[in-house]
Amino acid sequence: MSYTDIAAQLGITKGRVTQIRSTAPPPERAFFGIGPVSVGIPRRYGVEEGRERPFFDAVDMASQTAVEEMLTKLAMASTRLAVEPSTESPPPSDAVIVCGPKSAPVARTLLAADPFLDFEQDGHGRWWIAGKTSATPVRIDSPFRRSQPSRSDVGYFARHVTASRVIVHIAGITSVGSLGVIDWLNENLSALYLGNEDNSVSGVVQCDFDNEFAIEASRLVAGPYSW
Repeated sequence: MSYTDIAAQLGITKGRVTQIRSTAPPPERAFFGIGPVSVGIPRRYGVEEGRERPFFDAVDMASQTAVEEMLTKLAMASTRLAVEPSTESPPPSDAVIVCGPKSAPVARTLLAADPFLDFEQDGHGRWWIAGKTSATPVRIDSPFRRSQPSRSDVGYFARHVTASRVIVHIAGITSVGSLGVIDWLNENLSALYLGNEDNSVSGVVQCDFDNEFAIEASRLVAGPYSW
């Protein structure tokens, strides 16, 4: 329909239709579904003064805040979610789950649905993001976890589209890798969404960070893979 026709149907002026259209949220907001979006990070447990106490990792909390800010920019409502160590399934609503396979089984549930990428651990306890088939010859570890470490990490992202919701899964080899993924998504969401409107998609991002764990740069190093 033309703006004139829309204005006639709504009983407003064509100028008002143009104004609404120019200030509307961008189409890539649908990358996260309809909303409201639950933004989940792992609740961890440690012993303090002889008692087990719950806590949230500071970088995980920074990731949660960064996702919330991105959703706010896209005019989407969000709520906070604590991912328990026993959580096996994502919530029944649109969600962003920032969680690695070591933190909760929900990460394994989501990774199992990705036909291209997975996390694996070698015999020395190091984690890698790896391809599942010969079609995705990917095997990337974290420079931050090497014997001679550098301030660089890698993280994984996936968008899972189902009939009822969208689940975005983010997981770094360390928590700063997740923050790097969010930084990259924030800058590249429009291009990633274009052509993948109805598809699930995944990829790997590498980031560089300073000694305060603030992201300095992020770049796609594998993918995006679409299904």
